[in-house]
Amino acid sequence: MPKSEQKLSNKTKAALVIISLGPEKAAKLYHYLKDEEVEQLTVEVASIQRVDSQKIDEALNEFYELCMAQNYISEGGIDYARQVLENAFGTKKAMMLISRITDTLHAHSFEFLKKADPKHLLSFIQYEHPQTIALILLYTTPEQAAAILSELPRDKQIDVAQRIATMDRTSPEIVKEVENILEKKLSSVVTSNLTEIGGVKSIAEILNRVDRSTEKYILDELSKTNPDLEEEIKRRLFVFEDIVYLDSRSIQRFLRDINIKDLVVALKGANKEVTDLIMSNMTKRMQDTIKEEIEFLGPVRLSEVEEAQQKIVQTIRRLEEANEIVINRGGKDEILV
Repeated sequence: MPKSEQKLSNKTKAALVIISLGPEKAAKLYHYLKDEEVEQLTVEVASIQRVDSQKIDEALNEFYELCMAQNYISEGGIDYARQVLENAFGTKKAMMLISRITDTLHAHSFEFLKKADPKHLLSFIQYEHPQTIALILLYTTPEQAAAILSELPRDKQIDVAQRIATMDRTSPEIVKEVENILEKKLSSVVTSNLTEIGGVKSIAEILNRVDRSTEKYILDELSKTNPDLEEEIKRRLFVFEDIVYLDSRSIQRFLRDINIKDLVVALKGANKEVTDLIMSNMTKRMQDTIKEEIEFLGPVRLSEVEEAQQKIVQTIRRLEEANEIVINRGGKDEILV
């Protein structure tokens, strides 16, 4: 395909805008970018040799449209922006522009929290409504969220955990208001029309990093109020790929309790790191047997692989509950002596 017909990447489009602005205006724009963004953009600018003038015009027009959409959102919110853009460009293009902007800005939501000390942050949010705390924790790292959740009062722990797991979408106006208030307390944002955040995966990532007693308490309480949710969270707490976080003794221990047929099927869909680690904790004879079984197994349905892996995961969690193996959660209770 000729160069002029190739679809330009977003980085290339951004570089074309920078080039078109000229050195002085481009330099001013750089002040609003992060160091890594400046570096990536500079590399892209340097790599551009020749681009069709039509592509340059398309990049500039797209940049202009995105700027206008951003301006409308800032002036009157999502609904106002959608109304104006639909009148100007039609429904399909209006939704595309809003989606592009809100997705980009969502990536920078609560950016100031990323380097915040969890204890410092806890002091500011611990007395907030559980729904507000849940929303804030979704924008922190799993490690930060785990540290904060562990220190909340017991009754609030379960409330916040359940709200994180069941949270689906939140309006950008609410997210923006919470962010602005918190940022003021600690010293923008517009997300999608209904931002997709939260869910079982989010609370599982957090619980994977809290201390064992906190995890057990939250799950025990959830089993009373929402047993289906508790089971779904438990299925995600430790996944097959997390075997790489087990030490050799723990791997050798769970290998004694699992069905070899399950292991063969599970390894059929495992990545190289997991496979190599498990194999390295077997005897040479066992390694040869497993490799031979895998070779002669033939094609296997993904559902069968996942079922076999889940059986092994259940064995690992059972052994951890019995204190026979250690899962390195990276939390405060993982000091081994």
